[in-house]
Amino acid sequence: MSIDSGPRSTVEIARAETERGELVLRRRRSDNAPDVLELRVNGVFVMDTLETTSEIELAAQALDLVDAPAAVLIGGLGLGFTLQRVLADPRVERAVVVEIEQPLIDWMRDGTVPHGPAILADERASVVNADIAMAIAEARSSYDLVLLDVDNGPGYLVHQGNQQVYQAEFLGRCRDLLSPGGVLVVWSANPAPELLAAMEDVFGAAEEQAHDVLLQDRPEQYFLYLARRGD
Repeated sequence: MSIDSGPRSTVEIARAETERGELVLRRRRSDNAPDVLELRVNGVFVMDTLETTSEIELAAQALDLVDAPAAVLIGGLGLGFTLQRVLADPRVERAVVVEIEQPLIDWMRDGTVPHGPAILADERASVVNADIAMAIAEARSSYDLVLLDVDNGPGYLVHQGNQQVYQAEFLGRCRDLLSPGGVLVVWSANPAPELLAAMEDVFGAAEEQAHDVLLQDRPEQYFLYLARRGD
């Protein structure tokens, strides 16, 4: 049985232009349901606050694989749900988020995204405005978890420059950044056998997990790719 949520309307609440294109934050409203925030990049739907399962699972699955996830690196701030789940784990002492789009960071900090200030107020959290490839290359600390959600996956890129994130050279840098026993998790909107193969080449073994979600009233599947540094 479905429940009629009543007439719906969409209101744009923030827009920004960067060198990579256009970011738009919209609010979807209906008469009998809570408002939903939706993020689009260059016209492509990226995420919303209605279906957050995959963002939360990105963190939850990885946290379950590590005995002491004291230090966590997250590639991609999004609407903050991966970071929020990481910070909900009392074992986490430090969570660093790398986000390339400064306007998105600003919207999270200034309350344009209403839940943003509460998440970023946690003293364990810090946000770095940088490209993830540069941040990984220049990192001087090791991490127990590296969680990557910087695009829609190798088969459905919003920014073509992110293709390198799913290739062996970059994945190898992520492996080197991990503490022994540390875990890398990569999110993808679609099956990515080439990503799985690259992670297997770099780590020796990797795993694909499919997760069922309801995206704007449509059943969909998202995918997580996991690998552990064994030495």
